[in-house]
Amino acid sequence: MEIGYVIGIIGIALCVLLCGVGSALGLYKTGSAAAGVLGENPKKFGKVLVLVLLPATQGIYGFIIGIIASSSLNMGLIAAQGWSIFGAVLPMALSGLVTGILQGKSAANCIYAVGKQDSLGGKLIIYPAMIEFYAILGLIISIMLIPSFA
Repeated sequence: MEIGYVIGIIGIALCVLLCGVGSALGLYKTGSAAAGVLGENPKKFGKVLVLVLLPATQGIYGFIIGIIASSSLNMGLIAAQGWSIFGAVLPMALSGLVTGILQGKSAANCIYAVGKQDSLGGKLIIYPAMIEFYAILGLIISIMLIPSFA
């Protein structure tokens, strides 16, 4: 087994892991906020559900990059090829971690606002969605950078 294969595996694993951690921390924040709001008024479930789920997308994006990048793996990769896979998944890994956490914080504050005023639900989704844009940019750049060694 060449070292490039190991480097590629480490990069892919880090991407999936960091995106998952970003989503989990973001979901912890939104879930906690929603629990507080719904404890006072369970009828607001529909209004907060989308806001709660927004940080989950980063974990999905990391998983997608992991699947796509794994198609470039083979046992004969040299170090330079492994590093190219590692570098290709890095934009998604870092953007997934950071945007998942920050989107969770933003969405949690929006959930608190919906708890105070129902009519804000549809309007507030734009704020955490703006953070989502940067996760999507990381996804696109990583897709574009993933090499094919076929």
